[in-house]
Amino acid sequence: MGISLFAVSACGNGKLFGQKVSVGQDAQTQADPDRETIWDLFSNVDDPNTTVEVNKYIWNASLDVLSFLPVEAADPFSGIIVFGYGTPPGGGRAYKATVYVSDPALDARALNVSLYTRSGPASTEAVHAIEDAILTRARQLRIADGNL
Repeated sequence: MGISLFAVSACGNGKLFGQKVSVGQDAQTQADPDRETIWDLFSNVDDPNTTVEVNKYIWNASLDVLSFLPVEAADPFSGIIVFGYGTPPGGGRAYKATVYVSDPALDARALNVSLYTRSGPASTEAVHAIEDAILTRARQLRIADGNL
């Protein structure tokens, strides 16, 4: 049992056009059988196993900035990159890092960095310096890509 509506829309030339729209079970099965209500159109129905929900610029910038560390694991679907111990160029202390890119937006809130030394967690200043370097590099990559 479907409901028929009469939709009216305006065009740029000032004329009105009418169109009969069916809403209900009949229209639902014709358009998309997986939808139950019209509100399902606004829900995120993407398969999380096939969509990447991370910002590509932050992801690539993390790999660039921390290129002195060996990559132990990387999962673009969850947004986690695990780096092993390595020494930065010109530095004497070994670091290990875990980067979590939590959002597809190019935003500081989308980046979380955990930095460790062999003796424990690294200083807050070192973590902020790495985060700033990653975000700066991500912005450079975005500008170079031309997607402003």
